Amino acid sequence: MSRRKKPLFTNIEIIDLGAKGKAVGKASDGKVIFAPFLAPGDIADIQTTKKRKAYYEGKAVKIHRYSDLRTEPACAYFGICGGCKLQHIKYEDQIRFKQKEVENNLLRLGKVELPEKIEPIMASPEIYNYRNKMEFSFSAKKWLTPEEIQSGKPVERREGLGFHIAGMWDKVLDIDECHLQEEPSNQIRNAVREFALKNNISFFDPREKKGLLRTLMIRNTSIGEWMAVLQFFKNEEENIEKIMHFLKNEFPQITSLQYIINSKDNDSFYDQEVILYHGRDYIQEKWDDLTFRISAKSFFQTNSKQAYRLYKKVKEFAAIKPGETVYDLYTGTGSIAQFIAKDAKKVIGVESVPQAIDDAKKNAELNKIDNVEFVVGDMKEVFTPDFIEKYGKADVVITDPPRDGMHQKVVENLLHLAPERIIYVSCNSATQARDLGLMKEQYFIEKMQPVDMFPHTHHVENIILLKKK
Repeated sequence: MSRRKKPLFTNIEIIDLGAKGKAVGKASDGKVIFAPFLAPGDIADIQTTKKRKAYYEGKAVKIHRYSDLRTEPACAYFGICGGCKLQHIKYEDQIRFKQKEVENNLLRLGKVELPEKIEPIMASPEIYNYRNKMEFSFSAKKWLTPEEIQSGKPVERREGLGFHIAGMWDKVLDIDECHLQEEPSNQIRNAVREFALKNNISFFDPREKKGLLRTLMIRNTSIGEWMAVLQFFKNEEENIEKIMHFLKNEFPQITSLQYIINSKDNDSFYDQEVILYHGRDYIQEKWDDLTFRISAKSFFQTNSKQAYRLYKKVKEFAAIKPGETVYDLYTGTGSIAQFIAKDAKKVIGVESVPQAIDDAKKNAELNKIDNVEFVVGDMKEVFTPDFIEKYGKADVVITDPPRDGMHQKVVENLLHLAPERIIYVSCNSATQARDLGLMKEQYFIEKMQPVDMFPHTHHVENIILLKKK
C-alpha cells in the first residue's frame, strides 16, 4: 500500500516569522504552515514535508511574489548551509521580528506585564565577520549538491572542509568562503585543505572510523590575536608535523597554534589533552582595563563587540552601589563578574564547568581583582540557603543561564534570597518567560533590553531588570 501523498499548497502568503526564524503562512484548510527561507510578504507554493495535528511543515517549490523585506544573501551557500537562515531578509527587519518574538514570548508564555517603554533591540554593529570563533569539520566524503549530482559529471575530489549539513552527522558542506569571521579565517581553512590534499593527508571518515584530519577551530580577538587548533584522529607524527609546520610558516599572525589527538567517536575535546605546537596556549581579549585569557577550551562570547555592549547594559541595569554584594549565577569564565567587580563590595560567581572556573580565577588574578570569588558546582545543588548563609545576602543577583533557563529549585532559592534587584540575561526568551512567570508575584519588570548577538540567525538575547515589589 503506497503512502499517502503529502499535500502541495499553492499561493500561500507569508504573514510572519515564527520560532527558529521559520516563515509562517496559512494553508487552505486553515492550519498554520511553517517553511524556511521565505519572508513575510512572499507568496509561494509550499510542498508539505510533515503533517501535525495543528500545523504543517514544508518547503517552497515556487515563489510567485517576492517580499519587499527581501535582500540578496551575501553567502553563496545560503539555503544549503545550516547557518545564517535569515540572510535573505533585510537586517533592520530581522531585528524587528526578533524584538517582536521576545515581547510575544514574555506576554504569552510568562503572562508578565512589560514596562511601558521598551528599549529598541540593540543591533549588532557588524552583521558580517562578527564571530571570534569558528569550528570546521573535515570529511572524506563531502556533501554533494543536487546540481553536482544531476550534472552526471565525475566529482574531482570527495574530501571536504566546512560545516555539517543539518541532520546529516557524516556529511560536510565544503566551504570556500564564510562571511562570519574576518580574514585570515577563510585563508587559513582553504590553505589547510589544499595542503592536505596536495600532501595526501587523509580526511576523517566518521562511518569508517579512519582518516587523520578531524576538525579545525579558529579563534581571534579584537586586538589581533589568532588561535588555530587542529584535531587529529590518531598520532601520525610525520603528517601532523608537516601540517603544523606549514601553518606556523604560512600564517605568522597565529599567536597560538595547538593540536589534539582524539580517537573517540565524537569530536568533543573537553576531556582531551591540548598540545601546544607554537606560541602561547591562549589568546587575549581586552575590554576597557580588563584582559581575558582565552584558551582552546574556554567559553567566551562569540560576538566580542556586541558582548561588550551587552555587559555595559547589564552593569547599567544593576546600578551597583558601594558596599553591595552581588551574586553572578552561571558565571561562565567570570567575564560579567569581573566587569562589575570594581563597583561592588564583593562578587560571588557560580558555574558548573570546572574548566570555566579555572579560567575565571586566572583572569581575576591577571586583572588584579581580589573581591571576586568563584564557586564550582551544579547550580541547583550549590545555590541553596546554606550558600546564602555562607557568602552573605546578595543585594543584586545577575543570572545568565543556558538555553534551558533556570531549574525550578534555583528560582525557589532566588525568591527565598529576595534580593532588591535581579538582572536576568537570557539567550532563550521562551524559557526566560517561563521563569519570570514563576517570579511575578514578588518581582516586576522595570526595564528590558533585547540584544542581537547573532545577525542572520533566529537567536536573540534579552536583558531584564527585575525589582522587588
